[in-house]
Amino acid sequence: MLFFQKDFVFKVPQTNVLILSPIIDMKKNYCHNLNNETVSYTVFKNPIGLTGLAATKKGLLRIANKVPSEKAFEKFLVENLGCHKYQIKKNPQYFDILIEQFQSYFKGELKSFKFPLDLRLGTPFQKNVWESLLTIPYGVTRSYKWLAKSINNPNSARAVGNANGQNPLSIIIPCHRVVRENGELGGYTGGVQIKRYLLGLEKAS
Repeated sequence: MLFFQKDFVFKVPQTNVLILSPIIDMKKNYCHNLNNETVSYTVFKNPIGLTGLAATKKGLLRIANKVPSEKAFEKFLVENLGCHKYQIKKNPQYFDILIEQFQSYFKGELKSFKFPLDLRLGTPFQKNVWESLLTIPYGVTRSYKWLAKSINNPNSARAVGNANGQNPLSIIIPCHRVVRENGELGGYTGGVQIKRYLLGLEKAS
C-alpha cells in the first residue's frame, strides 16, 4: 500500500486487514452500555489509506485506519460493538467537520482536534491513560515511564503500554507520541511505519 503526501511517497506492506487496536472483550464491557443508541459511521481517504469513523451522540467512539472498504468497517462495527445492524447508520454529514480537521492535520496545519469523544470503550484505568495522552503537545514525544507517572502510577509502565496500544481513537488521542525511554519508537498498532510517518509530519510542521 502507498501513502501519499504532496511529493512524499511512503511504502508500507499491503494488507487487507483492518488496523485496529486490540479490544478487551468489547461485547462484555461496552455494548450493553449502548442500549439502543444509533452508531453513525463513515469512511474517508487520507495519506495513510482509508479510515473509518464511528460515533454516538456523545462523541467519537472509534477510529479504524487502513480499512479495506466501507462495507468491511460496517461489518466490524456490527460484529465487535455487539450492535444490531439497525443501530449502525451511515451518516457522512455527521463527520464533515472532523474530516476537515483530519485533512488539515495531514497538511501539517492542524495541531489540535476539536470534537467530542465517547470513551466508553475503556476501563477506568485505560481512560486515565487516554486522557493523559491528550496532554502531550503536538510535535512532542513522551516515554512510557512518563505516561505512568502522569497518572500517579509510576510502577505501571507495562499496563500503561497495554492501555496505550488499546487506544480506540488513534491520532486524535496521540498514542503515537509515546516512545521508549531510550528514544526508540517502540511499537504501534497500525505499524511502526505509520508511527514514524505521523511523528515526522508533526516535527516538520
